[in-house]
Amino acid sequence: MSVALTPPGPDLRLLVSLAAWTWQGAGPDGREIAHILITHTPALTDGGTAVPAEDRMRRLSVCLGGLTGAREVIPDPERRLQLVGDRVLLHIPEASRRLQLPTRRSWTELVTRTGEAILLLGLDPLPQSADALRLDAYLDSALAADRLLFGRVQFPPPGPRADVCSICGGSGTDPISGRACPDCSLHCRLEP
Repeated sequence: MSVALTPPGPDLRLLVSLAAWTWQGAGPDGREIAHILITHTPALTDGGTAVPAEDRMRRLSVCLGGLTGAREVIPDPERRLQLVGDRVLLHIPEASRRLQLPTRRSWTELVTRTGEAILLLGLDPLPQSADALRLDAYLDSALAADRLLFGRVQFPPPGPRADVCSICGGSGTDPISGRACPDCSLHCRLEP
């Protein structure tokens, strides 16, 4: 008896074959929001394996928080975005690396300001070299054929900074007593 084990996360072959695009556009409520499209490139063929590219993309959808079809309720946003300098990365759980998103400054400013983006996962291939016209045609046909999965991704909440006192938040004043914060380090105290 033989057993085929399928890893729970995306395999490396899928990760290196992903293509991504970002743009600004209207969200479901009409407000401007950042969008991310991820597809696999045509180079990802089944290569004789038992796991087709679409199954790998669906497994990726599960790793990203269970993306849904266009007519379903989009799940609560997952904290998957990371800002490193001027680069935006998408964290894929159980993957050995993060996916760097192609961005423009205005897109990065928008996603930083709003804290989230709409994530679209295309089940059909599209090469990274696709221009805007081909991308629009892909989105139209994939939406009509129900071949897009949707979700929302966010930045994680800012964590406590190591250089700022957790009691007074760096003001140097205890918020309860109004006196000088006894727990601050010297760099946190205000000069009179």
